[in-house]
Amino acid sequence: MTTWMIEYSYDDQAEQRDALRPKHRAYLSQLAEQGSLPAFGRYTDEGPAGALLIAKAPQRSDVEAMLDEDPYAEAGLIANRRIREWPAVWADAA
Repeated sequence: MTTWMIEYSYDDQAEQRDALRPKHRAYLSQLAEQGSLPAFGRYTDEGPAGALLIAKAPQRSDVEAMLDEDPYAEAGLIANRRIREWPAVWADAA
């Protein structure tokens, strides 16, 4: 299984994102429960609005299909998304 890093850049439609945030978070949580999205979260610093997601999927096309169903994507609230293969080294929990 390949690990992927996804970076979302949001546009200036903050009110629309706020309205859809519960559906967006529920969708991402569902992917997390399935094991497809082990980590996700929005940036909270002074930089541009956006988020970082970590996905696990066999192919880039699987990641793209998963992201296309995000309520934010369906509503056109993501200005840009960058998907990169990421051969992550995970720290051992023990």
